[in-house]
Amino acid sequence: MKYRIENLLQKKLIVLTQKMSILENKTFLLWNSFMKRKDEIKNTIGSDLYSIQIYKSNYFDGFNPQNEFIKMAGVEVNSFENIPDGMEAYDLNGGKYAVFEYKGNPNNGSEAFQYIFQEWLPNSGFSLDNRPHFEVLGEKYKNNSDESEEEIWIPIK
Repeated sequence: MKYRIENLLQKKLIVLTQKMSILENKTFLLWNSFMKRKDEIKNTIGSDLYSIQIYKSNYFDGFNPQNEFIKMAGVEVNSFENIPDGMEAYDLNGGKYAVFEYKGNPNNGSEAFQYIFQEWLPNSGFSLDNRPHFEVLGEKYKNNSDESEEEIWIPIK
């Protein structure tokens, strides 16, 4: 899988948030709710969608699929004015990221993450940083399609 190292600058996002676990995956509900309302968000920058995960600092120590994390669906904006009810402003802080280009059905993404965390990261010379992980779903993203493309951003130090 192709990757690059990138230093991300801070981004302003408007997001919808949901607490979940791997076992109680509510991603579909989150994105279904967000997509129905995304046109309410003003001041958007571009058309990319952001799928953000915030994990506790020990989340990956002794992985347990019952451990909860925060997932957000959002878009980048140039200001936090006029935030729709039930959504919130979120500052995605900058930092160093490994950015992987994933091509394939999003439903098979677990294979990409398994490669990143079990093969690439241990052999990369980097370690995982305690910052948000996220995916950028751009114009080539196609839900449930083998032709889909997205970027997976993993925080590193």
